[in-house]
Amino acid sequence: MTQRSLDQFFKNPRTWKEDLVAVGGDFSVERLLYAYKRGIFPWSEDPIRWYCLDPRAIFDLQRVHFSKTVLRKVRQGKFRITFNEAFPIVMQACSYREKDNTWITPGFIEGYLELHRMGWAHSVEVWNAENILVGGVYGVAIGKFFAGESMFSFESDAGKVGLYHLFEKLRQSGFALFDTQQLNHVTWQLGAYEIPKHSYLDRLERALGDSNPWIIPPSLD
Repeated sequence: MTQRSLDQFFKNPRTWKEDLVAVGGDFSVERLLYAYKRGIFPWSEDPIRWYCLDPRAIFDLQRVHFSKTVLRKVRQGKFRITFNEAFPIVMQACSYREKDNTWITPGFIEGYLELHRMGWAHSVEVWNAENILVGGVYGVAIGKFFAGESMFSFESDAGKVGLYHLFEKLRQSGFALFDTQQLNHVTWQLGAYEIPKHSYLDRLERALGDSNPWIIPPSLD
């Protein structure tokens, strides 16, 4: 797969006015990395639909709002937190919905597992006192840019506790942009907000920098 073929496959988000920028393709690492570096992400399978939303929802890493309940659970050490110990299980858990379908279908899981194996996709795992996985988050990191993909909780606030620790690691590593794609009730409560697509693309370009994989720093405690 060449740069030219990918350039021809995707519409340029800076000049294309619609949110949908391509249909088809695959979940190869080359295509996924090309897309994320240009503000594009997949949102369905069969066929794969690729989007660059306008407006775009992001987090300011310095101004995230966690509830007193979540912060108390963090202080109490109610959960054990790990990084990249159970990426496949986190993705499977994020794909589970009791009452509706999910966009995290088998093709997504296969593609992002390969991203993870190559160091581009990461997970946070939240374990309870019985060492059962009860919450988690996963996403894609390139340079100083992180795309948050999904979160799950099987115990109250477990996913948010994982997100808290993810934000802490990202701040420690000097990340400049956290993409959450679009607002929902949970991300809005946590402080996510919308910006115009072109502002997002400008921030993305600055955050990518040398576009290296993220080496997660060890815990300081």
